Amino acid sequence: MRSRAADSGVRLAELMAALSIATDLGMGQPLESALCSCVVAMRLGEALNLDGETLRDVYYHALLRYIGCNADTYALAALLGDELAVRRDFAALDPGRPPEVLGMAMHYLRQANAGDPTYRMAALVARGLLTLPRLMKESFAGHCEVAQRLAGRLGLAESLIVCLGQLYERWDGKGQPRGLKGEEVAPTVLLVTLAQDAVIWTRIGGLDAAVATVRKRSGGAYHPQMAERFCEQAPTILAGLDEEPTWESVLALEPGKRDSLTHDEFDRSCEALADFADIKSPYTLGHSPGVAALAAGAGRRCGLLEADVTDLRRAGLLHDIGRVGVSAGIWGKEGTLSEREWEQVRLHTYYTDRVLARSAPLARLGALASQHHERMNGSGYHRGISGQALSPAARILAAADAYHAMTEPRPHRPALSPEEAAEQLRREVRTGRLDGDAVHAILAEAGHRVPRARRERPAGLSEREVEVLRLLARGLSNRDMAEQLYLSRDTVKHHIQHIYDKIDVSTRAGATLFAMENALL
Repeated sequence: MRSRAADSGVRLAELMAALSIATDLGMGQPLESALCSCVVAMRLGEALNLDGETLRDVYYHALLRYIGCNADTYALAALLGDELAVRRDFAALDPGRPPEVLGMAMHYLRQANAGDPTYRMAALVARGLLTLPRLMKESFAGHCEVAQRLAGRLGLAESLIVCLGQLYERWDGKGQPRGLKGEEVAPTVLLVTLAQDAVIWTRIGGLDAAVATVRKRSGGAYHPQMAERFCEQAPTILAGLDEEPTWESVLALEPGKRDSLTHDEFDRSCEALADFADIKSPYTLGHSPGVAALAAGAGRRCGLLEADVTDLRRAGLLHDIGRVGVSAGIWGKEGTLSEREWEQVRLHTYYTDRVLARSAPLARLGALASQHHERMNGSGYHRGISGQALSPAARILAAADAYHAMTEPRPHRPALSPEEAAEQLRREVRTGRLDGDAVHAILAEAGHRVPRARRERPAGLSEREVEVLRLLARGLSNRDMAEQLYLSRDTVKHHIQHIYDKIDVSTRAGATLFAMENALL
C-alpha cells in the first residue's frame, strides 16, 4: 500500500486526459475530441458487455490513441505542407478506399507547391505521389512504435501497449503497419477506431451521418458485430456529444482502481511527456530535459525551497508540450516567418497552459510552464506579464529556455557557442527583458565563470521569500498569495513560517514593519 507522503496528488487518468488534449492539437482535431471518443467508446464497450480489464484498455486507448502523433511530422510537413490540416482531413477518410486518399494527397501536394511554375509543380506532385506510400507506411509504423515506448514509460498495462502497436489495423486486413486481419486485431483497437470515427462524423453531419458511415465501413474498418450494435444504439451512445463532456465525467468513467501517481512515477511521466513534445522537430530533441535540469540547478543556486525546485524542474519538462499544436512546417522553416506564422508560434505557450489547465495540480505547473517566453519588460508572450508579476521561478525558466535554445541549432541559424549564448543573455538583461539574478544563476549552472557576489537579501531571505513577504505586507490572504504566485496554500504557509523564523517576528504586522525597514516593498 502506498504511503500518502509518496502521492503526487495527480491521478494517472487526469494526466492521460490532459495528454489527450495535446494529441487533439497534434492531430488537427478540435480540443476534447479524444475525451468525446472515450465517452463513446466506453458506452459502446458496455453495450457489448466487455469485461472490466478490456474496458480499462478501451478507456486509456481512446485517450492515448495518438500519443505517438509527433513522430515523423517533420517529413510529413516537408512533403504535404501543414501536417495538422492533412491529419484533420485524413481523419474523415476511409484509408481502405485508395481513391479518397489519392484525391486528398493530390490536393495537398498541389497546395504545398503552389508557388512553383506549372511544369515544376507537375513534376513535384508526381514525385510526391511516388514518395507518399513509403512515407505513410513509415509514419504509421513510427507512430505505433513511439506510442508503445511512451506508454511503457508511463507505466501503462502491457495489454494496452499491445493495442498501441495496432493503431491503424483494420478488420479487413487492409490496415497498417502489419496488415492484421479479423480476430488478429485486438477488439479494443477496432472499438476505439469506430468510436473516434463516429465522433468525427457526428460533428460533420450529425447522428445520421455517423450511423451511415459506420454501416458503410462495417466489415471493412470495423468488426461487423460492433458496427451493428453501434447502429442499434447510436442515439444512446452519441447522446450529449453536442455538449462538451465535462472533465469530471470523463474521469468518472475510469474503470477499476484509481490510484494517484507517486512522486517518482509523476517525474518519470513528465520526462516521457518532455520527449513527446521534443520529438516534434529534429531541432528540439532533448531540449525540454535540458531546460529542466538547467532551471532546477539555477533554482537551487537562487535559494528556492526544494518543493519549488521540484515544481520548476517539472515545469521545465512540460513547458513545450504546446508545440504539438503548431505545424512542423513552421518549426522547420529556414526563412523568415510571416506575421501569421509568428502568431501560430506565439500560441504554443497558450496551448501548454490549455493542455494542463483542467486538473488543479497540473494547472499550477502549467501556469509556470507557459510563462517561459514572458519577459521582464512585458514584451514576451502569450500573457505579456512583466516585472514583479513574474515569480523568481518564472524568471529562471525563461532564462533557462533562452540559453538552452541558443546553444541548439535551429533551421534559420547554427547553434551559438556557450560564450555567444552567455553574451546574448547578458544583452537581454541590459535591455530589461531577462532578470539579472536569474541569468546569473543560469550561467553559473551552465559552467560559466560569473562574479560570486549576488544581491544579498536581509536575514538571508530568498527571492521567493521576499515575494511572499511583499504580498503578506500588503494584506493578501494565503489563498490570494497562492493564486498570484501559482503555489499551493500549504507551500505559502511554509514560506511564511520560514520568513517569520528568519526575521524573528510572529505576526503579519511585525513582518510588514521589517519589510518597510529594509526597503523591500
